[in-house]
Amino acid sequence: MAEPAPHSDDARRRALPSLATLVCVAGLLVIAYAEPEVRVLALATLAAAACAWLVQRGARASRRRKAAKTVLPSPLWPNASVKSVVDAMREPAFVLDRNLALRFSNTVGIQTFGNMVLGDPIAMRFRAPELIAAMAESIESGEAQMTEYAERAPSERAWAVDILPMPMPGEPQPLFFLALFRDRTQMRRIERIRTDFVANASHELRTPLASLSGFIETLKGPARDDAKARAQFLDIMQEQARRMSRLIDDLLSLSRVEMRRRLEPNELTDLASVLRVVAQQAAPTAAEKGLALDLVGLEEDALVNGDHDELVQVFGNLAENAMKYGDGGGRIEIGLLRTEETVDAFVRDFGQGIAPEHVPRLTERFYRVEDGSGRVRGTGLGLSIVRNVLIRHNTRLSIASIPGEGSTFSVRFRRRISGDFGKTVMKQRDRVS
Repeated sequence: MAEPAPHSDDARRRALPSLATLVCVAGLLVIAYAEPEVRVLALATLAAAACAWLVQRGARASRRRKAAKTVLPSPLWPNASVKSVVDAMREPAFVLDRNLALRFSNTVGIQTFGNMVLGDPIAMRFRAPELIAAMAESIESGEAQMTEYAERAPSERAWAVDILPMPMPGEPQPLFFLALFRDRTQMRRIERIRTDFVANASHELRTPLASLSGFIETLKGPARDDAKARAQFLDIMQEQARRMSRLIDDLLSLSRVEMRRRLEPNELTDLASVLRVVAQQAAPTAAEKGLALDLVGLEEDALVNGDHDELVQVFGNLAENAMKYGDGGGRIEIGLLRTEETVDAFVRDFGQGIAPEHVPRLTERFYRVEDGSGRVRGTGLGLSIVRNVLIRHNTRLSIASIPGEGSTFSVRFRRRISGDFGKTVMKQRDRVS
């Protein structure tokens, strides 16, 4: 037969009041109805029971006083000094309690991540298991932890996060923890651009370098005394050297644009002026190729939010492509189409057009299309540069092409200040600069 399980201390403590009551009732009954000798024994028993109850009660009170001295209640909110120090930080910072509830957010944190309700779990805003796990580890161990946090919306951002205990005098363990976010977006972007630049440069420069090496070996060997071959090879070598120079220039330009692609342009520029500059720069090449340049809608200003030099680069690349691939059409159009709220800047050629399967990939890095003679011209970076500059300007490139009829590259901008007031703003900006 199995033995009954022993009672726990808590069960015995709960049973003592009931047992004492029963002893007292029994003792009173004995005193009332029993013989004198039995009454003396009953009184002694009651006195012993009373003493035992008082001793037990005193022990419980002592344990409660001891527990009250060793376990102090935690404050719900950090004090004003802690808040003022955290709010003075120039990076997003949040104060959490041991339950991972938000107790304070500094001004930079609210501006960066939006307003959060104090007292809510921090996981309601940062839904990243690695970040929450690092916070929990810091709370459990009482030691600082470091992790990373990344966001893709509304923009791509990368953060290094330090979770730091905040010890306070007289407290056996930290009651609050500081989550400090340090922006590493620019550093990561520079690292990625550097890696891409090395990979792309090494890949694209390999072909012209191999050609130069081959021609040099030929000139030193079989064609050493062949003047005609030497002149021909030197012309090809010069063209390959120019190709490498253009490639390096385009790679550097693309890297600079990608580094700034998330910055918002904060100035006004006149699209009509931009396109007039582009037409002026393209005029000598167009005349050499026998192309007429038609300017459409450039008589009036068209003010938009943008960078003048970068937009000249954008439409200069588009005009160069139009003259390069649309030279069979006889003319190029550069112009503007206006509505009440928007303005479309476009470059149109009337050449052979682009096959539909190539259009979606034209802005990819190093993507090139044959010109119809089996040759592939250009570095394949021009439209990639255009795409990244337009991302910076919160717009995009639209491509419409019909094989045999030509192609139109257009960009839509939202119109800004118009008339004399806009001109005054631009003149003031020019004077300041």
